[in-house]
Amino acid sequence: MLLHGIFPPITTPFYPDGKVYYKKLEANVERYSKTPVAGIVVLGSTGEAIMLSDQERCDVLKVAREATGPSKVLVAGTGVESAIETLKLTEYAAELGYDAAMVRTPHYHKKQMQPANMLAFYRFVADRSPLPVIIYNIPQCTAYDIPAEVVIELADHPNLIGIKESSGDVEKVRKMVEGTGHVRRNATVTETFNAVTPRMLKANASNDGELIPLAALAGGSDSTLEDGRPRPSRPATGTHQAASSSAVTVIESFKTRQKEVGFQVLVGAAHKLKDSLDAGAVGAILAFACPAPTACYEIYTAWKEGDHELAGIKQERIANASQRVVGEFGIPGVKYAMDFNGYYGGSARLPLLPPTAEMKTAVEHLMTGIRN
Repeated sequence: MLLHGIFPPITTPFYPDGKVYYKKLEANVERYSKTPVAGIVVLGSTGEAIMLSDQERCDVLKVAREATGPSKVLVAGTGVESAIETLKLTEYAAELGYDAAMVRTPHYHKKQMQPANMLAFYRFVADRSPLPVIIYNIPQCTAYDIPAEVVIELADHPNLIGIKESSGDVEKVRKMVEGTGHVRRNATVTETFNAVTPRMLKANASNDGELIPLAALAGGSDSTLEDGRPRPSRPATGTHQAASSSAVTVIESFKTRQKEVGFQVLVGAAHKLKDSLDAGAVGAILAFACPAPTACYEIYTAWKEGDHELAGIKQERIANASQRVVGEFGIPGVKYAMDFNGYYGGSARLPLLPPTAEMKTAVEHLMTGIRN
């Protein structure tokens, strides 16, 4: 699965009484689907996943899935402290039709979170996951920073397709990119090199279409059995798809091509996006993209087109705002910035407190030139 581009890790809206506001979640997702972001991440740190009950997580995944445009890559945050519970939530996300699972590093028992523990945890999940897995490192929240050497070792697993590295350490990004350069994998993309999702193919299906096994969508070359029937889904070039969806329908005019993607490194610090792309990152999952998806995308697309001067200008435009709104004010600040920019932010759940009048004024000032 192609992970290149910008992904907002969407927030979870709440009513004032703390209940999940599913209609606003649906409205936000529909609006993100109309922006140039590559995909949407559901139940990340910005989504307050750790604040939700098991049933709420499942319901949020379901509502977001139904509201997302078919061309957007859908990533489910499924990391729980235990490997078993992580796998259960990942399997549910696969049943809904998500494209990948993002699994944060377990961290509660910090003294036991040694390289051997991390290797065993991620290999257990990746061996059994019906979705390709993205490692999620966010030491700001977990107080655990997975070593680059462990990531490089894990990158050889065919079902571990990338990492979201949120430490903000550009040199670590460079080290991981260089250390995983030997990994060779392909992803199926459109003629314009955008991601192809099973939902996209189904949306374009017609009665006259041909059956394409999901193994082929993942980049596999042996797509049929000797008798001409589609080969059942299986892990191929780093992607393991759900066995229940062995084929999709695609219209004959829908053309695809293969793109080499390797092990894909994404970052989580918006104020260091250009530097991270220069270091080899292929995209980003940015909390600041929740209130300002287009502003973040403009940095990426300018960089991708080779206009590094423009990318630098666009980067400078959001640098201070992203650092303060996300890094200083946190989720309440992000949600208020969303309210200011026409999305529904609303309140966070306790123990996170509502934004103060002073914070609101600061956010409004920071976001004045970033209205998108």
